[in-house]
Amino acid sequence: MHAPPLVALAGGACPGAAAAAAASPLPWLASPRAAILAAPARLLRSRRGALRLEAKAAWRAGGGGRGPRVPAKGAVLASYMGAEEVVGPSPLLDEEGLDDEELILHIRKELEEGNLPADVASNLEELYYNYKNAVLQTGDPNAYEIMLSNMMALFDRVLLDVQNPFTFPPYHKAIREPFDYYMFGQNYIRPLVDFRNSYVGNISLFHDMEEKLRQGHNVVLMSNHQTEADPAIIALLLEKSNPWICENIVYVAGDRVVTDLLCKPFSMGRNLICVYSKKHMNDYPELIEMKRKSNTRSLKEMALLLRGGSQLIWIAPSGGRDRPDPSTGEWYPAPFDSSSVDNMRRLLEHAGVPGHIYPLSLLCYEVMPPPQQVEKEIGEQRVISFHGVGLSVTEEIKYGDITAHTKNADEGRELFTDTLYSSVVNQYNVLKSAIFRDRGAAALNTAISLSQPWR
Repeated sequence: MHAPPLVALAGGACPGAAAAAAASPLPWLASPRAAILAAPARLLRSRRGALRLEAKAAWRAGGGGRGPRVPAKGAVLASYMGAEEVVGPSPLLDEEGLDDEELILHIRKELEEGNLPADVASNLEELYYNYKNAVLQTGDPNAYEIMLSNMMALFDRVLLDVQNPFTFPPYHKAIREPFDYYMFGQNYIRPLVDFRNSYVGNISLFHDMEEKLRQGHNVVLMSNHQTEADPAIIALLLEKSNPWICENIVYVAGDRVVTDLLCKPFSMGRNLICVYSKKHMNDYPELIEMKRKSNTRSLKEMALLLRGGSQLIWIAPSGGRDRPDPSTGEWYPAPFDSSSVDNMRRLLEHAGVPGHIYPLSLLCYEVMPPPQQVEKEIGEQRVISFHGVGLSVTEEIKYGDITAHTKNADEGRELFTDTLYSSVVNQYNVLKSAIFRDRGAAALNTAISLSQPWR
């Protein structure tokens, strides 16, 4: 028996919310051109029968479906590195003559009129200056226009959500139209990545994953987690070589990224399984039971997705973002929680289709590091910079191979978790050597080969 379509499992992206997103609350950002949206890629068949990705103009009427459920091998993006989506100067700036001072005045005006909470307005202003300083470091001649357009688009989306709050279901499908939240997030984070000093480890394994997904298998990426921008970082590093992965990966996301007003617009552009993190489960005792029930519903949605096959799931078994060692200041992947690893493994095994687990490592904390300590309140300070980032994956790790000689289930669970975590740390150290010690692609070892697939 085939599983029902994914949209049917959780109501999809909520048509009502999508319709509300189409109407901009700001007249000076009402134009579709002003949103600097990249076109969502759609798969088309050429005369020779080969599948290819073609950029579709944002907000263009018509068009067909989103393409096949599994990737087309060899598909490439029509525009390299999003150049067609982010070029400046922005038509909005030409038409309206807006500058950064006027943007700040708009934020303060909405605050005075009661349309923005004081903490949100303050955080928007602070984010603007931090983002501006980071983007101007790129040296791009259009950096100012790109920065200002991205910030205006974010302001527009935040104000819209204040007026018409979007609520994430347990399984959230990325909203791609009438406003393309996915490309909004890509375009916002893109100028923060120094691609000259960024690397991907074992790019061929991502192609192997696509082949398994095409065959109906499920794939789970057990990963460390460093920033709110992790989904965009992953997609930016793979958008030329593996565009299907970029747009179809499902992230297991904590509640903070779906409640923080400055983070929600970015989350709306990703496929998410929404859960409450263990780190924040006990923040408010009166909400513990509600959070547990919500997590149970999310696990059921996850199980339904996996039964349908061809699912790519990203999960951070640490339960949150990495933090630096308080004594040395050195960043390192947070240890994995064995119960989280085991729960995900069992869900994968019980899906009824073949499943594969890969250890994935991310190094990108310089772009948008989290607060030094885990915070209880929503609405953290965003420190932002322009920097190289890294992503790496190694061969899948099979539970049966690792635990063949263990004495009991508890020992097997711990050994499997430690094996995954050790692989993530090993990859992280290679990325660290490449990016922070100027070794570049030479910072390889027998298990990890580095490349820049966007070149």
